[in-house]
Amino acid sequence: MTTQDRLIETTRELLWERGYVGTSPKAIQQRAGVGQGSMYHHFTGKPDLAATALRRTAEQLRAGAGQLLAGPGTAYRRIEAYLLAERDVLRGCPIGGMTQDPEVVADPALRGPVQETFAWLGGRLAAVVAEGQAAGEFTADADPADLAAAVAAIVQGGYALARAAGSPEPFHQAVRGALALLRAR
Repeated sequence: MTTQDRLIETTRELLWERGYVGTSPKAIQQRAGVGQGSMYHHFTGKPDLAATALRRTAEQLRAGAGQLLAGPGTAYRRIEAYLLAERDVLRGCPIGGMTQDPEVVADPALRGPVQETFAWLGGRLAAVVAEGQAAGEFTADADPADLAAAVAAIVQGGYALARAAGSPEPFHQAVRGALALLRAR
């Protein structure tokens, strides 16, 4: 792994663990095992490195979700696969968690990958819901974008409930509830 990749991967982990505010350049350098000069050789500063790390995290999340939502089976089965995907529930979402960081929300370059990921997810989920509506799997009188937003909110809210409880069960309960609502026509 190159020095640049080590810096990006280290920053991704620290952002997920500590958030943007809690991630210092010194902590990044120490964990990556690089000096200050190496960091500033590749990046103009913490915001540049964090934006790069967030873009990489967003790309990986979109790839994983995209694979599940484009996979085989009915629309319901693909949404089910997305909702039941293996997650580190108690760590929360590495992208969704950034919405709680005021510096990320205030900076368009940092907020961009977060915003783009949720927009992409909403669009992809809405397309799958529309397919399910056309096939008679889901109620036809609901707006696909509304159902997509609800599915995304269940995942993000499930993370918050699980973290507050110190147990993954509230997340799984929210997912079971979402699947039951999708089955009810």
